[in-house]
Amino acid sequence: MSLRFHWFLPTNGDGRDIVGGGHGVAVGAAGAIRPPSVKYLGQIARSAEQLGFEGALTPTGAWCEDAWLTCAMLTEVTERLKFLVAFRPGQISPTLSAQMAATFQRQSQGRLLLNVVTGGESAEQRAYGDFLDKDQRYQRTAEFLDIVTRLWQGETVTKQGRHLHVEGARLSRLPDPVPDIYFGGSSAAAGPVAARYSDVYLTWGEPPSAVNDKLRWIEAQAAEHDRKLRLGIRLHTISRDTSEEAWRQAGYLMERVTDDMIAKVQSGLATSESEGQRRMRALHDSGDRRGLRDLEIHPNLWAGVGLVRGGAGTSLVGSHEEVANLIEEYANLGITEFILSGYPHLEESYWFGEGVLPILERRGRWRHPAPPREAPQTVTPFAPTHTASNQRTAAS
Repeated sequence: MSLRFHWFLPTNGDGRDIVGGGHGVAVGAAGAIRPPSVKYLGQIARSAEQLGFEGALTPTGAWCEDAWLTCAMLTEVTERLKFLVAFRPGQISPTLSAQMAATFQRQSQGRLLLNVVTGGESAEQRAYGDFLDKDQRYQRTAEFLDIVTRLWQGETVTKQGRHLHVEGARLSRLPDPVPDIYFGGSSAAAGPVAARYSDVYLTWGEPPSAVNDKLRWIEAQAAEHDRKLRLGIRLHTISRDTSEEAWRQAGYLMERVTDDMIAKVQSGLATSESEGQRRMRALHDSGDRRGLRDLEIHPNLWAGVGLVRGGAGTSLVGSHEEVANLIEEYANLGITEFILSGYPHLEESYWFGEGVLPILERRGRWRHPAPPREAPQTVTPFAPTHTASNQRTAAS
């Protein structure tokens, strides 16, 4: 199976420094520079589309722009790119969500993917009027997805759950195609929900051995429901022509980070209820800066991003060839979908798209979903257009 690559839309701002966000981390913890306007995000989306990325993840939370509205606007400045819209079931009714997804599919010609986020931290959830605890939020997510998926199949749904209640719910027009559901979660409460309702299970970028354990765990749970999930991973990337250049860029990012920034971010992350976030923090000893290469937790896998950013905290770092090798290592575990990002997101999309993707294409691991139809250039710019013999003939 050809690997699928998705990029990321930084709807909380972008820049040449690591931009914080998510899981209680303040926006701009290490310097937000470029506002997340539709014009700028459109640049990133069009570049990702051109380079061969299949979709783009858009985050959700109080720290960023609304994903539904932003992605709806961006469909007008792109042609093929799909939008992996992150949303939280507790903030919207299941019937309205199913209807919104169906509308998005029709208006975009089938370019919606959905990333179900059960919830952020309890303090943020309460700001939205949600007072359930973590386990209750997963119970509600299961009820939510049961209603939504049944509506998408054309059923009339009446359901009295512990947290959700609908009567006679039905869609007047069904989504075509039904959007894939992407779902991540590392806790015991997350596993059964992901196994039963997701199409793609996502993990953050831990070392391959840890990722392998998690993937086998979710596959066993999915098998109990006679289901087989696609598997994906969320990572950052710093890819350059040489390994030295890539690590120099990683060093530049760390030079811009102060000990006070790290302490502030880690203090917030220490209170996180997320099992995945706990695992991310463990990769860098919960805020220990150490030396640049000391945070290389597996060859070409670097945990430095997680010092000042919540959520995905590891990055592929190395030459294009080295990064391609590590991607293949993950692919050999069964991962077929890679959701990537880098600082700044516009420039890093080109480093990866022009450096790594061609290597994977030559190895038969990837192909462009819509190859450009451009005639090859047959004339070398500024070179003479006549040979010496032609010139002599013309002179005679």
